[in-house]
Amino acid sequence: MEIRHLRLIKAIVEEGSITKAIDKLHLTQSALSHQLKETESQLGTSIFLRANKKMVLTKAGEKLYDLANDILYKLSEAELEIKQMVFGEFGEIRISTECYSSYHWLPSVLKQFQVLYPNVNLKIVTEATHYPLQKLLDNVIDIAIVSDQLKDENIKYQELFQDEMVMVVSEEHSWVNKKFVVAKDFENEHLFIHSFPLETVTIHKLVLEPAKIKPLKITALPLTEASIEMVKADMGIMSMAKWALQPYLKSGKLKSIKIGKNGLKRNHFIAILNKKTYPEYFHQFITFLQTEINQQWNL
Repeated sequence: MEIRHLRLIKAIVEEGSITKAIDKLHLTQSALSHQLKETESQLGTSIFLRANKKMVLTKAGEKLYDLANDILYKLSEAELEIKQMVFGEFGEIRISTECYSSYHWLPSVLKQFQVLYPNVNLKIVTEATHYPLQKLLDNVIDIAIVSDQLKDENIKYQELFQDEMVMVVSEEHSWVNKKFVVAKDFENEHLFIHSFPLETVTIHKLVLEPAKIKPLKITALPLTEASIEMVKADMGIMSMAKWALQPYLKSGKLKSIKIGKNGLKRNHFIAILNKKTYPEYFHQFITFLQTEINQQWNL
């Protein structure tokens, strides 16, 4: 007797009729009838009796139904245990970053991991953006993706990737023929940023603040697409990660300009709590994140 025969008997009993069992098992009526006859033939006795258009178990059928419940339950438990062995334990990983641009690539990576580890719930905590390290210490999140390291013995950092920040300008902008720009070039410019405070904006932290330079005007626009359209209209400039900018350059109305002679590079890190014990699936996720990003961008 095969597992499909046990599932058949269980479905007929629990659904109350052959018609409903057909829908549950996704079989045709002839296929179901054939399987039932096949089962009864192997046993040498009837499993069901028809009474007032209902399927009633015989004594042998009752014994077989009890056996089906027991075996199918154990089989389901075994499948679950094997999935846990292969895919890892059930759990949740809460993630945030210090930069909204990271949300361009993070969801697709999470989706791929979810296919391999369906029992692990991955949650992006956007409200922790800009202050992910503090939220990590407060146990609001489990992983912070950052480019700035806070010196704290409670935090452990692992390298994730390096990218380059560039300035985005309109094809009509005065910078369009420049090979690179420096802090002083920003003095008469309207700079679009994603959000305040300025301390969280890379171009401000690494270029403008050290040179004590302030742009003529700074406007916060949470939507990247809105900022891009403003830049296209030559109403200001913005900074973006080079990899994130590539799709927008196809229109030919924008140009990327290097920041500084050697370019402005950022190192990104995965931050976790140093002394906390994590489950195996957590470490598997970190390895997956590092590998997938390096493969996607050929880093």
